[in-house]
This record gives sequence, C-alpha cells and structure tokens, in this order.
Amino acid sequence: MIGNRFSRLKRLIGPERLDLLRSKTVTVVGLGAVGGYALEGLARAGINHFRLVDFDKVCLTNINRQVLALESTLGKPKVEVARDRIKDINPDCRVETLDLFVDAETVDQVLFPQPDLIIDAIDSLNPKIELLVRIREQRIPVISSMGAALRTDPTLIRVDDIMDSWKCPMAKRIRKRLRRRGVEGGIPCVYSTEDIDIAHSGIEIVDELGQGHEQGIERGRVRQVLGSLPTVTAIFGLTIANLAILQLSSLDPEK
Repeated sequence: MIGNRFSRLKRLIGPERLDLLRSKTVTVVGLGAVGGYALEGLARAGINHFRLVDFDKVCLTNINRQVLALESTLGKPKVEVARDRIKDINPDCRVETLDLFVDAETVDQVLFPQPDLIIDAIDSLNPKIELLVRIREQRIPVISSMGAALRTDPTLIRVDDIMDSWKCPMAKRIRKRLRRRGVEGGIPCVYSTEDIDIAHSGIEIVDELGQGHEQGIERGRVRQVLGSLPTVTAIFGLTIANLAILQLSSLDPEK
C-alpha cells in the first residue's frame, strides 16, 4: 500500500508535513554521483513529482559511485533509469524526464513550469553557471552541490551560501563568475573544506558519456577526470536531500 511506504516518516514529521512533501515538485539537474543520491533520498521521503534533467548515459566507470549505475543499466539514459527507479520506490509518483544538455538555449525547458525547488548537481562549470544565474533571476529556491571528488573526510562537509563557502576550488570559480553576472548570493550549497591536491588527478579527452572517443565537438573537451569515493559523494547527495526535506516540509526553522 502507498500509505504504508512512508509510515515511518509520517510518525516522525506528522501527516500534515508528509502531505506537504507529497504536494511538492522538485527538479533534479544532474543524475550522477551526487544527484542520484539526492534523488534517492527525496523519492523515499514521499516527494510526488519530479522533473529529471540529464543527457548522459550510464557507463562502466560510474559504477563505483553512482546509485543508478548497475550492470543492468549500462548504456541506458540516466533519466530513464532514474524514472524507473523512482517508480519502483513509489508507483504513484509523477516523473518528467528531460534528456538534454543544459545551456542558454535549453535552460528555459528546465525551469518551466517553475518547481518548488531545484537541486543543482551539475559538474560542468558553464552549464552550472547558466543554470544558477537563471534560477536567481527567477527567484526559484535551489540547493547546489560543489565539488565532491578527491575528498575523503565526510566530517568536513559544510552547508553555506555559496558566497560564504571557503576552501572549495569549484565554489571559488563559481563565485567569481556569478558575481560577473550580477549574482551576489542566495544560493545555498553543499561543499567540503578538505584540502585537496588536484595535481594528482589525470587529464584526458572525454565527452559527456565518459568515453574516450572524439565525437561531439561542442561537448567533447579536455577535462580533469577526478577520483571519487562512493561514500563522500553519496553523503553530499543525501545532505542535499536532507536539506530539501526540511525546507519543503517546513521543518527547517530558518525557512
């Protein structure tokens, strides 16, 4: 029975707040290591309407850290895998899928109609900036993930406005570019203050599928391939989900 699926949550937060969660719409942009676990937590918390955005397919190198990556899902679009997983958790859930690359031309599809909350789990800088700028222009609530790769200490994961974050190289670059676009704050983010050594990471030509062929000129590029622990990336995602649950259910006293 659908009602019994969330009975433990109902005991904790009460029926009114559970109904509130079930009335919300959440858009998750990026269904990789962080976004997949954020989605998992929200689906198991009774969120009843998702819009899922990702143009990637599951590949073999995803298996060490992505909840959607299994032998049975290799080669499948992540949005389809995620939709099927949510339906297995909660058959009543409404799930929209957008198999697209986020940029200036497609961002309107992501943001319309406006959801109650957006989870930004994009790991590419240009799409992330475009999304966050438009989110702030439209004043849509958001929780954004910064860099989770190369980290090993989950006790150093923090939550702050992106303008108050520190010791995260990704957040530093994003802050600078957001300021150039007129954004001065209002973006809560999950990040780590752990010291990292990017010099130890490898660099290779990859496309967005994580495959080393040279197809897709606009999306294939030189990018750093960074090592990741499954535990830390999952904790990033579940921290985002926890923040979202508190915010959407009005359990967060600061919201």
